[in-house]
Amino acid sequence: MKILIKGGRVIDPSRNFDQVADLLIEDGKIAAIETTIDTKAADQVIDATGQLVTPGLIDIHVHLRDPGLEYKEDIVTGTLAAVAGGFTSVACMPNTKPVNDNKAVTQYIINKAKNDGYCNVFPIGAITKGMAGETLSEMGELKEAGCLAVSDDGRPVSDGEVMRRALEYSRPFGITVVSHTEDLSLVGEGVMNDGFVATELGLKGIPWVAEDTMTARDVMLAEFTGGRLHVAHISTKGGVDIVRQAKARGVNVTCEATPHHFTLTDEAVRGYNTDAKMNPPLRSAADVAAICAGLADGTIDAIATDHAPHHIDEKNVEFRIAMNGIVGLETALPLTLELVAAGTIDLPRAVALLSCGPAHALNIPRGTLEIAAPADVTVIDPSLKWTVVREELKSKSRNTPFTGRKMKGAATCTIVGGKIVFSR
Repeated sequence: MKILIKGGRVIDPSRNFDQVADLLIEDGKIAAIETTIDTKAADQVIDATGQLVTPGLIDIHVHLRDPGLEYKEDIVTGTLAAVAGGFTSVACMPNTKPVNDNKAVTQYIINKAKNDGYCNVFPIGAITKGMAGETLSEMGELKEAGCLAVSDDGRPVSDGEVMRRALEYSRPFGITVVSHTEDLSLVGEGVMNDGFVATELGLKGIPWVAEDTMTARDVMLAEFTGGRLHVAHISTKGGVDIVRQAKARGVNVTCEATPHHFTLTDEAVRGYNTDAKMNPPLRSAADVAAICAGLADGTIDAIATDHAPHHIDEKNVEFRIAMNGIVGLETALPLTLELVAAGTIDLPRAVALLSCGPAHALNIPRGTLEIAAPADVTVIDPSLKWTVVREELKSKSRNTPFTGRKMKGAATCTIVGGKIVFSR
């Protein structure tokens, strides 16, 4: 099957390529990118005039809830939401039931994704057994089974010695340690950002220092051990500064930011909106500005959604006991394009943050349109206007604070391994 994508603006930050061109896919690979390719060379032609043609988008932080929590999401619905949002690859966190801390769970995820999924799924294994923070998992076994990173995301590794050993033991396996930076002793009973809004609402706050102290600890441990560290869902000005300074010192650290943390502030919690409850919490306007600056100057390597689906019964409760998290796969692209419209970043940088940036952070063999590379391609209409309607989301869960928000930009065609898996 030969697919020709014709007349689009091809942006491939991995090769500093940005020009209007035709792209030919053959036998699941990128076959050619030229100014003009004859339509006779293809079995199917996609007219991309006025649209963007990019490497398939990559989300390195999603919760597919499969196995064990399929009432929230499963590999089928989660990957369908991914391709609808333009993502051709996702990396899924290990807080499943049972936890992905062994070869059997990893292989289950890979096999189910291969047989029933819509996009590439790269499992992330647990740092510690059962994500209990005490005993290291068998990293070599997890790597051999197909995990590309380890994380106890959703929980911090509170014991500094355990985290040190994780970074040391990960080195010979070439595996990335993804850190959930949170000092639980400082979080206490907090449920949202510590600040004026929390005081007004009478809710207990989580101070920025709860995140920053653990970010600083893990960065220093990475510097000490030489391990490869990736800081998940960075949300504070201090966290961005810590990573920026560490990179300047040559520490092997990368980090990600979520669309909700660069788009919303803790003001979104007003009305006790549980769809705006997440961990880390939505922060202040100053934190949002710092994240935007980090995205622009290269401190932040990737945009990741932290797609965290929950059943309505877990959100339609009082704020204090509501589950943390939102769905994000279908809204990430237009929210990123809002940064472009605002002049915060340019289009090539936006594409890099959603493709080669996350690929580099976790060593995923994707995120490029090089000749002979797997044909994972996203076609994007940056001017397509649409409104977020909860009932129209592909995800099994609908917990989003963006309901009713007017968006601009969406994937019109998502191609995985040379096959069209989504189009609109």
